[in-house]
Amino acid sequence: MKKIIKPVKRIFGEIAVPGDKSISHRAIMLGAIARGRTAVKNILDCDDCNYTMAAFRDMGVSIEKRDEMTFIGGRGLKGLVKPNRPLSAGNSGTTVRILSGILAGQDFETTLTGDESLSKRPMKRIIEPLSSMGAAIKARDGDHIPLTIRGGALRPMDCKLAVPSAQVKSAILFAGLYPDGVTTVEEKFKTRDHTERMMKYFGADVKTEGLKVSIAGGRELTGKTLEIPGDISSASFFIVAAVLLKASKIRIKDVNVNPTRAGILDILSRMGANVKVLNKKEGYEPVADIEVESGDTRGITIEERETPGIIDELPIIFVLASLSKGKTLIKGVKELRVKETDRIVSMKENLEKMGAGAGFKVEGDDVMIEGVEKLKGSDLKSFGDHRTCMSMAVAALAADGASSIDDAECVNKSFPGFFNLLERSHVE
Repeated sequence: MKKIIKPVKRIFGEIAVPGDKSISHRAIMLGAIARGRTAVKNILDCDDCNYTMAAFRDMGVSIEKRDEMTFIGGRGLKGLVKPNRPLSAGNSGTTVRILSGILAGQDFETTLTGDESLSKRPMKRIIEPLSSMGAAIKARDGDHIPLTIRGGALRPMDCKLAVPSAQVKSAILFAGLYPDGVTTVEEKFKTRDHTERMMKYFGADVKTEGLKVSIAGGRELTGKTLEIPGDISSASFFIVAAVLLKASKIRIKDVNVNPTRAGILDILSRMGANVKVLNKKEGYEPVADIEVESGDTRGITIEERETPGIIDELPIIFVLASLSKGKTLIKGVKELRVKETDRIVSMKENLEKMGAGAGFKVEGDDVMIEGVEKLKGSDLKSFGDHRTCMSMAVAALAADGASSIDDAECVNKSFPGFFNLLERSHVE
């Protein structure tokens, strides 16, 4: 599906974005391996989360949706049953990587597979630590799906992460639920901590000290009732649109503002954007309203230690940087190369078409963007990547002339109603 996007004057009003994708995945997984029923409000209804649900249904877990509620019949840590077919993760890296940690603790052999895009994403980063814990894992060329996992008697371990990745950390922590003893993960930079927070909520013995997270295995989890907050990664597209489009003002209700995820708010403030966090509420995850007004922004330097917390927001930050005064330097962004597409390539190619290419430079793992006064409407490519597609849709709103984006249905991976919400919130 090709989407035509015309420039608009402003966006305004009060909106809500769908439930957080990362938290939705973890709620499904923990609900499935807890004892008793888990009731979850506002699980994100998207392709990625639906693959996670389908995998657990194939392993005997009852999952029922009723309006905004999802009810999960937990089977306990060891209660999953061997599926009668390979489990497909579709295009979801979160599904395949974190689910591998759970499968490592089961007493059966399973195969995990996915689509062509997922088959290009590296898996050695989870294979090595899970193998060290005692799982037997075979992979195509040692690094890519399909993965065949023979779980069983795991042993605890201490692990230093070579790659700052919440998915890798989470895979190890989920595997750490199974053996007797304490498993510890040490990070180079702090990554999102949704797994640790939700595991504690479900009754796991999890402790965090600085960059170290420890989990004591052998304790059964208990089903819970919880609500998924709005996804700040989804909100970021509307936040940046409001900053860029003159006379805009928007409030986004009940968004997750976990400090390990809300780095984009600090980045925007440093760039001079008018962003406020209002009505903050604490719970297993902190939630608040975000209010944004339009305004001029300037280039800044974003350090490597900051990038794990804004990895999903970097494409839309690239768009903002291309229309900000001066230069923005973003350090240590190599993880963008192993997402659904190489997001450095996809964003550079599209912004070049829109007239910002001369100021977009890549040096090793760093990206330097010098802002321009205006973008021009162009024929853009999504590269089949939801975040590239939504980022370029925002760029198109602020451009001179209409733009088109191919394969726009790829937004269904994380935000199926994106274009409808965008159209409802703007004035042409």
